[in-house]
Amino acid sequence: MLYPEITPRHSGWLSRDGHEIYWEEVGHPDGIPVVFLHGGPGAGISPNSRRFFDPEKYRVILLDQRGSGKSRPFGSLENNTTDHLIADIEALRTERGIDKWLVFGGSWGSTLALAYGQACSDRVLGFILRGIFLGTEREIAWFMDGMGRFFPEVERTFLDAAGYEKHPGWQALLDRYATIFSGAEGEDKAIDAARVWSAYEATCCTLLPDDGLVEDFEGDQIALALAKLEHHYFVHRCFFTPNQLIENVGKISNLPLVIVQGRYDVVCPPVSAVALHEAWVGAELVIVDDAGHAASEPGIIRELVRATDRFNGHGFV
Repeated sequence: MLYPEITPRHSGWLSRDGHEIYWEEVGHPDGIPVVFLHGGPGAGISPNSRRFFDPEKYRVILLDQRGSGKSRPFGSLENNTTDHLIADIEALRTERGIDKWLVFGGSWGSTLALAYGQACSDRVLGFILRGIFLGTEREIAWFMDGMGRFFPEVERTFLDAAGYEKHPGWQALLDRYATIFSGAEGEDKAIDAARVWSAYEATCCTLLPDDGLVEDFEGDQIALALAKLEHHYFVHRCFFTPNQLIENVGKISNLPLVIVQGRYDVVCPPVSAVALHEAWVGAELVIVDDAGHAASEPGIIRELVRATDRFNGHGFV
């Protein structure tokens, strides 16, 4: 259901605040501009990220957010906040000579898409969002002490890596991982814990087991950045005020939005997608009944591609 594999027409790095942000461009040079915002934070883009868009219709800009993927320095937390990421997106838009673009993001990418849109609403054509995460304390607590109710065997490994026999509570577990990730107990332990953190998330991502996804998340190219950056953003509550994205939705609710949400999304449960839909008059919510959280699941792919095919530069038809 994805469009065929495609190689970038252009790619490069954007230098900002001691970071080099990797970006690439695919598709038609005169097509509808769209920016792809990956999840995590820290997951990075992949070749399949390019394939949700008709290459004859879209001009697709993708970037690895600070510390992720090919961006340098890898895994860096310095000058790495939501405001920094928003500024990077704007700088890339300007650098590529784009006036306005569609914003496409999933999971943390949906969070960043909403935050970017609220900061730069005059630069957005619309939104296609998947697996909604609003960056609230409740959602962070669920990640640390909720997903394990559905995947107790994986939570057991998650707790073991932190040295707990019983769950100490979500904040205590978050604090414990902070100590481990700091390297205070050795770099090897920090790396092992990062792989456990990433595998925990990957295992919970799909409705049906996907060993390949778990292996990808455990690899050095994803695990180290994903765990460190997710933890960093969780500790800082995504650098938001409480319920910031919903309270400010009026800044962008005049724009078109399609939400694609897996019915059995354990990582980002549908309650957040419903809250966004209720706050955004005119938004479209598509619940995929045979999917969890991952963008790689067939039902999610189908609805995301259907949404990109329907967008005509002004709205969804």
